[in-house]
Amino acid sequence: MGKPTPGRLVWNHSTHIPGLIPVLEALLSLASQVQTITPGRLSTVRSHSPHLRLKVSVPIRGGFKLIARKGKTAQEVFVLTDLEKGALEAAIEQAIKARR
Repeated sequence: MGKPTPGRLVWNHSTHIPGLIPVLEALLSLASQVQTITPGRLSTVRSHSPHLRLKVSVPIRGGFKLIARKGKTAQEVFVLTDLEKGALEAAIEQAIKARR
């Protein structure tokens, strides 16, 4: 069996939270079990988050929905993966630290 194919980052939208794409690319390179990452819609929120945060929100079929937050903007991110929630959260933390 050959080496695993890398995951892919889907570009459905032209706008993203500043700094989100490099973190998602780092997540793809760190976690080989991530097949696809798709950033979703942007929304405005009331509370302010000074730094980029990624939180695992709810499980979806084949993976998890994440919420990315920075400033007063939030963005859904859909991750198709075989990872468990705890392992995905650890990989996200590594990806954020790798990009700081």
